[in-house]
Amino acid sequence: MKNKNVGFLVVGIAIVMGLLVLVFNNGMRDVVNQSCSHGPSCSMWGTIKTQTWIGITLVGIVLVVGLVLIFTKEEERIIVKIKKIKEKIKKKSKPIDYSKLGRDEKVVVKVIEEAKGAIFQSDIVDKSEFSKVKVTRILDKLEGQGLIERKRRGMTNMVVLSDR
Repeated sequence: MKNKNVGFLVVGIAIVMGLLVLVFNNGMRDVVNQSCSHGPSCSMWGTIKTQTWIGITLVGIVLVVGLVLIFTKEEERIIVKIKKIKEKIKKKSKPIDYSKLGRDEKVVVKVIEEAKGAIFQSDIVDKSEFSKVKVTRILDKLEGQGLIERKRRGMTNMVVLSDR
């Protein structure tokens, strides 16, 4: 469950607790009014005040926890993972020997490098202006040479420069 949803749930619980404290304290006042003949000097009135403050304090703490959960921002896990992958690629990757590649293969590899080592196959088609079939065949060759890896992502492939 997301923090915001849990926060709203906790705030709702705090409101219910607050209503219960108010109803309970009103009931206690009625009982003390009927049973205590000493008036405001009766020790039961002091007990009611103490119980009221304890109840309000607990409700306040629960309410603050709920508000903190609502307004805190969740960490973006996906972005962190992508940054870590890109850092690994930068650390591990060695320069590519372009002399072993054909003209079209060089274009595709440069497109991947410009995208910092990871790009969708459909974006390669757009940027290189080659047909889908031609890009697929070029990527097959590059994958066979161990220069790239293709990872399935839904209906498309993520093309990543391999560690070599």
